[in-house]
Formats: sequence, C-alpha cells, structure tokens
Amino acid sequence: MSQEKLKNIVEAAMFAAQRSLTVDDLAALFEGSNWTPERKSIREALSQLAEDWQERGIEMKEVSSGFRFQVRKEYSGWLGSLWSERPPRYTRALLETLALIAYRQPITRGEIEDVRGVSVSPSIIKTLSDREWIRVLGHRDVPGRPELFGTTREFLDSFNLKSLDQLPPLSEVKDIDTMTDDLFATVPLVAVVDTKDSAQEDEGQGEEQEQEQVEESRADDEPVSTSAD
Repeated sequence: MSQEKLKNIVEAAMFAAQRSLTVDDLAALFEGSNWTPERKSIREALSQLAEDWQERGIEMKEVSSGFRFQVRKEYSGWLGSLWSERPPRYTRALLETLALIAYRQPITRGEIEDVRGVSVSPSIIKTLSDREWIRVLGHRDVPGRPELFGTTREFLDSFNLKSLDQLPPLSEVKDIDTMTDDLFATVPLVAVVDTKDSAQEDEGQGEEQEQEQVEESRADDEPVSTSAD
C-alpha cells in the first residue's frame, strides 16, 4: 500500500471518528489486514495531512488525547449560527479560578481564595467539575484535609493543548486581570464547536453570576495578591 493511500485512510478515519485519535488507534485500523503500516509511517501520514490543510479553514491539531481536525480559531466566529443551542458562557470569576488551578495545581479552594481575595462560589467548582475540566487529585495533609484540584485531559483538549507545558509562561501574565485573556484565547472556539449541555448550564448561571457579582464587588474594595510563589 502506498503512503498516499495510507494518508487517505488516516484522513477518512479522523473525520469518521468524530473524536481525537492516537497513533495506536490508527494502527488498530489495520489489524488483521494484509498490510500493517509502521507507526513511523502513520506519523508521516499525519504530518503530511497537517501540511495539506495548512491553508484551509480546518486544521489538524495534536492535543492531549490524540490528533483531530478542528475549525481554525480565526474562522470560528463565523459559524455560531450553525448551532441552534446557545453556546456556553463563562464568567471572569470562573475563568480566573480555572487559570489558577491550571498554573498552580495541585491547589486547594482556600489557596485560590487567598490569591483572588474573594471566596470561590461552590457553583464555580461544580461547573468546572461537571465540564470535566478539573478533578480532585487528593487532599492536603493539613487539618480539615482540603481537596487538591488539578486539570484534566479534557481541559487540555478543550483549550487546544497537548500538555501543560504549552500554557503561556506565568511570567508573561502581568496580573490577574490579564491572566484569562492570555490563557483562554481559544474560548470562542470552544464555545462554537462544543455546545453540549449548554441549556442546562444556562439555567444554573443566573445564580452563579449573581454570586460572582457580589464577590467581584467585594474584590474592588480589597487588594488581590498576584504573587506566583
């Protein structure tokens, strides 16, 4: 089988699967066939596909869970009308909390509150957990044994990251007000291409936003530490 045919099979599989595929997933397609390509050849096919789609509205991206095709960020804003559901909307307080978990994990809720200078609404933790962007990694060995939060593979996939090493350096984030802009530049893409459970999320956001408005009004009167220690 030619490398060109292998590339076409890989391309077809990635569109048909509607999920990220690893090299192992792609190699499994050929089990029991007369021709079993080496993993090196599969990776070469993936590289060729990435080049083929460079000037298109779709790109091939390697994320934590494998390789996938997705809409390029610069074109995502044009596609919102294709979905009848309203895309999820995330508040500044929620994204700040997620950013702190991403950069400082494992981290407790109390430590997040120390940095933000306000309490963390339980609805924020619930939303992030329901979204499968964070999970409990363990418990801090101190009185009360508070939960330690960290991010998940789903978080990496949602924000187009292969690993946490691809987060922008914390030294480039000047303060808490710019943290979410630097880290979550891909949120519009996520909102466009992933609308699951958006109706349920919207139902619960009125209470969450009301609580966060109270928190942020308090934050205006209180200093917020942004130390990276």
